[in-house]
Amino acid sequence: MNDETCAPSGVTLGDTAFGYTLSLIGGKYKMLILYALAENTVLRHNELKRHLGGIAFKTLSVVLKELEADALIVRKEYPQVPPKVEYSLSSKGASLIPVLHTLCEWGERHQPA
Repeated sequence: MNDETCAPSGVTLGDTAFGYTLSLIGGKYKMLILYALAENTVLRHNELKRHLGGIAFKTLSVVLKELEADALIVRKEYPQVPPKVEYSLSSKGASLIPVLHTLCEWGERHQPA
């Protein structure tokens, strides 16, 4: 790594690459959703809800819309009754998985016993 910091002083965090990355994956559920989609390839809304446990239906819907707006996931809707919607990682979202694995490995090394 070079001598420059990812979050230099005197610069608003939101104006840095670090701030941008945090805006995409920050929050209680975004990383968990990305992981679930990485492990399962394609999931429907209720399947994601089961993976995440106590998340409210509306909260999951909002987070999925944010991830889709940030082009991290792909929403595919099938024109049928009842409606069928599936979610999967986009290539941009898949490119974050190694970063999430690194965070996981860090946690494994530093988590109290």
